[in-house]
Amino acid sequence: MSRLSSPHYVIIGSGVAGNHAAELLRDNSPDSRITIITNNQLLFYNRYLLPRIFLGSEDWRDFLAWPASHYNERKIVMRRATWVTSIDPAQRLIMLGHNESIHYDKLLIASGARGYFPEELADYRALIHGFGSYEQAIATKRALPDGGTVVMLGGDMIGLDLARSLIAAGYRVRLVSGEMTFWPHQIADEQRGQFCDAVKAMGIEVIRGDQSGGIRAIEVGASGLPARRVLFHDGSDLYGDVVMSFMGLVPAIEFMISSGLDIERGVLVSTTLQSSDPNIYAAGDVCQIWSPEEQRYRFYYGHHNVRAMGIVAAGNMMGASEPFVSTWNESLRLDQQGYIDSPFWECD
Repeated sequence: MSRLSSPHYVIIGSGVAGNHAAELLRDNSPDSRITIITNNQLLFYNRYLLPRIFLGSEDWRDFLAWPASHYNERKIVMRRATWVTSIDPAQRLIMLGHNESIHYDKLLIASGARGYFPEELADYRALIHGFGSYEQAIATKRALPDGGTVVMLGGDMIGLDLARSLIAAGYRVRLVSGEMTFWPHQIADEQRGQFCDAVKAMGIEVIRGDQSGGIRAIEVGASGLPARRVLFHDGSDLYGDVVMSFMGLVPAIEFMISSGLDIERGVLVSTTLQSSDPNIYAAGDVCQIWSPEEQRYRFYYGHHNVRAMGIVAAGNMMGASEPFVSTWNESLRLDQQGYIDSPFWECD
């Protein structure tokens, strides 16, 4: 099994899936070695809670699931600020950015995803504020004056979740809608209008990007005006203090490209979350899971799905063969008051 007497489980990623996997591994394999590798500076925190920063909760300690002592007590090695550059499944080695390698017996890829950034906006990346981490969220909060305006591009469900917190905190949100609005929900064209009306009822101003010909450029605002100016192809423009992009997620798999694993948009795994290598599993936003019902590989999103994947993967790494089954209704709904009700907003 291992070079040592006990198996070494390594987890790449310190999010919901990776940490819950580590907890189950420790509960059921008390003598094993467990290592979590992450490029994050902070310990595990739930990114679904980041909108609370705009409601006044800025202390990073309030977001941590467990203190550092928890990992010491559980004998889980946490390698923070550590970059994985590649993996070698044949040798069962993980190569790190500082020329170190780590041997594993079983590996869980739980590296998550980052926000998708369309190529046509690449030249303006420096003018767009991020929200993918605590550090980015804090920087965005500090760039917003009291009562300031956020121009939100795309408006996926992560963005709309933030938007409702921004509105509640007294900020203004101007949404440039498009095909990624409401992602990952699949909305029929005939239903899109009523859901856009529900977004407006939340207090969000909706600008249809398709009617303006799309974004032509993003500029620094002129002196005396808000900090950002968004220009459209039809000649119109839009000002805001901050511009943010919410256009879905892209799996963080760059370090997997030369691994030889089966990869499409994410790591392809079976219903048991096993990759094309028997010693490597994947869980969370990074993987596409085979769906026997749909006869295709597909992503499953949301805090509860990701947590369940981590638990299922950990059990199967220890010898079980349990399939992952999502029990969450993925449809976007309107409640009796006409407000949006999404299963991707579980952490209210």
